[in-house]
Amino acid sequence: MMGIFWGLNVDYSWQFLYLCKRKSNYNRIMKQQHAVIVLFVLIVVSGLTSFGSYKMTDSRVSNDMKQALALTMAEQQSNVISQDTIRKFNSHLQIAELRGKVTLAVDARGQQFKAYAKCSEATVFSLSDQRPATLLWALTGCWAMFLCYRRRLTPSSEIHCPQKGESFGGLTFSETDCRFYAADGNLVQLTPMQHQLMEMFFRSPNHTLTKTEICDALWPKKPDANDTLYTLVRRLKPVVERYSKLKIESDRSKAYRLTIKKIEN
Repeated sequence: MMGIFWGLNVDYSWQFLYLCKRKSNYNRIMKQQHAVIVLFVLIVVSGLTSFGSYKMTDSRVSNDMKQALALTMAEQQSNVISQDTIRKFNSHLQIAELRGKVTLAVDARGQQFKAYAKCSEATVFSLSDQRPATLLWALTGCWAMFLCYRRRLTPSSEIHCPQKGESFGGLTFSETDCRFYAADGNLVQLTPMQHQLMEMFFRSPNHTLTKTEICDALWPKKPDANDTLYTLVRRLKPVVERYSKLKIESDRSKAYRLTIKKIEN
């Protein structure tokens, strides 16, 4: 009875540690995702702030040109745009920065004389208040550089120098970042589900897991996950064999065992 109790205790202990580590790894991934989300939000807010300031200025400039043109046309004695017309138009502009930067055009195609005032987008943008947007863009740039700097430091400390952890068959599971590394130090690319299963293998005392243990841990709400487990193992096998000296064996269709491949003479 004591042996059975001890075996159950060991099983529940490593499963508890696995869930704790899985939660820690999940939190680390979420922190990275949150950092990217913050960068995306900063970019959107900066763009919207800049565009909003531009549109407000564009509306103000348009209204000023319309009222200046209306006053000028009321004083105009002929249908010819002269230097005197331009001077009068500029004098009626309330926005001093627009004077000398607005173009007057005449539409002579119709029977009625029509004049238009045009201003370039560059002029409108230069008149808009871009200080809040500039501050936000600067903050966005600093945040982006911080993310790039942290990302650049990560490969040099993780890919070629995996942190201490458990090694088995040329495969190392780093306790620091919960990732798997090959013998040459390169990161082994695994899907999230493959990673969870490999982590369970490494945390198992004898690297053996019953199908029930795997299904209960990976698909707790699925009544029958045998087919899903079979597909997962089938796709994981070539990845494990490619990056290590390990292989996954089936033990009488009741359990899976991670073992070292035998060297054939």
